[in-house]
Amino acid sequence: MSHTDIENILNQKGVRPTPNRILVMKELTKATRPVSLSDLEAALEFSMDKASIFRVLELFSEKDVVHLIEDGSRSLKYELCHNDTHHTISDQHVHFYCERCKETYCFENVSIPTVEIPDGFRARAINYMIKGICPKCVE
Repeated sequence: MSHTDIENILNQKGVRPTPNRILVMKELTKATRPVSLSDLEAALEFSMDKASIFRVLELFSEKDVVHLIEDGSRSLKYELCHNDTHHTISDQHVHFYCERCKETYCFENVSIPTVEIPDGFRARAINYMIKGICPKCVE
């Protein structure tokens, strides 16, 4: 993804494209699965400190650039939102956490089942996590 593409995406989401935000966004676009703050810190080792990366991720979460995944590893994972507009619960998908290799996988073609909640409650997010052993760890 080009520098201009990243700037355009950030502008569409209402995020001013600063150098730090562009660096984090570039790493997120390279990721093939959800990444943790530590993953990003390692990838950006010589460019940014952990606190700066965290602030960017917090802003990205508020502006629907990324969504958070709690996979049970005691470390939040971040994944780019692929919808150009505000994401909703219906945009979210199932994730799988391998208890052996500690990787989190996206099942983008598996929608989160509809859950009826009592009147008066409004769901903002659903975290649907399946835990087990991935194919590469079963062998």
